[in-house]
Amino acid sequence: MTPGLTRRLGTADAVVVGLSAMIGAGVFAAFAPAAAAAGSWLPVALALAGLVAYCNAISSARLAALYPSSGGTYVYGRERLGDLWGFSAGWGFVVGKTASCAAMALTFGAYVAPGHEKVFAVLAVAALTGLNLAGVQKSMPAARVIVAVVIVVLLAVVTAGMTGGGRSGGGTVPVDAWGVLQGAGLLFFAFAGYARIATLGEEVREPQRTIPRAVPIALGVTLVLYALVAFAVLGTLGPAQLAGSAAPLADTVTAAGASWLSGVVRAGAALATFGALLALILGVSRTTFAMSRGRHFPAVFDAVSERHGVPHRAELAVGVAVMVLVLLVDLRGAIGFSSFGVLVYYAIANASALTLGRRAVPAVGLAGCLLLAATLPRASVLAGLVVFAVGALVWAAGRPRHGRAAPPSRQAR
Repeated sequence: MTPGLTRRLGTADAVVVGLSAMIGAGVFAAFAPAAAAAGSWLPVALALAGLVAYCNAISSARLAALYPSSGGTYVYGRERLGDLWGFSAGWGFVVGKTASCAAMALTFGAYVAPGHEKVFAVLAVAALTGLNLAGVQKSMPAARVIVAVVIVVLLAVVTAGMTGGGRSGGGTVPVDAWGVLQGAGLLFFAFAGYARIATLGEEVREPQRTIPRAVPIALGVTLVLYALVAFAVLGTLGPAQLAGSAAPLADTVTAAGASWLSGVVRAGAALATFGALLALILGVSRTTFAMSRGRHFPAVFDAVSERHGVPHRAELAVGVAVMVLVLLVDLRGAIGFSSFGVLVYYAIANASALTLGRRAVPAVGLAGCLLLAATLPRASVLAGLVVFAVGALVWAAGRPRHGRAAPPSRQAR
């Protein structure tokens, strides 16, 4: 039998994992495309994304407390809805988030070395893979430092934007209800990090108590911070200038008359994407490990290092896959595709939570996920549908191999 992972993480550690995954991915990447869709209604789009994320967080926390195993919704869907649904959740998470890892790595490279993005992106992935291989507990100090620094930088942006003298007329962006929903769907990319807490279920102490506490705390802190940043950048740049900005937070402090902060903001952006990449690689490797243990992925990845207590083969595989994608593909337009995959992932989580009773929250979450996924840019929706169709074929082709042969989950008793 494969040995279990070591339970080392407390509530504070789990909150840091969620914060490092959310803060950085979204606040530096998603606001501009969301403003292009939602215009001056950006705060409304953010509120809608936050509402759906809250429902998802509550559903995920309840399920994670009941099934404290690595894999997140891959485990919940399989246990509550059936094997295909669990596989679909895991498939969407691994494929979509591997692409997100590459996008975050390229964003990091662009901030630290413009013109040499790919080289520095590969170096970042290699460094973080090595850090995670040394044991998840050794990555927690780094995550704490990254989260603290990024929060300070974002609060500096908020202060400059709300107190600075400069204001841009900026023009307007034509908006309708569809645009607001599409903006919410794009902003949902910024809230996806709390899944990392659930996917580390076997490495959390007292998961029945820790996970339900950590998920809402991480989400609440992130939502408040995002709202402050949204009002600051929108009020300073205006919707049109925000929509066209490649570095909206740096542009905000410059327009507010605090151009000396621009370098600090760019450094904070690089650090934030580095932190998001750290948590993303952790989450994808744990889901890969769980799907290998369930025999949906090759059994070779179903291994835990005796020395460090981590799924070392899964971590190596994910690291290599991300580095290959960084070298071969430009993934800067991956926000829509990633959002589609994550929204489907959480739709399955909410559907799983519906089977537990107290159905109002998961029902709202399920409807919200499906609505936001449908309103994303057409190319993202079509690409996502193709990926899930391929996943269903993979599941069907391997069905005789898994099914009954899959080991039972470690349900809390």
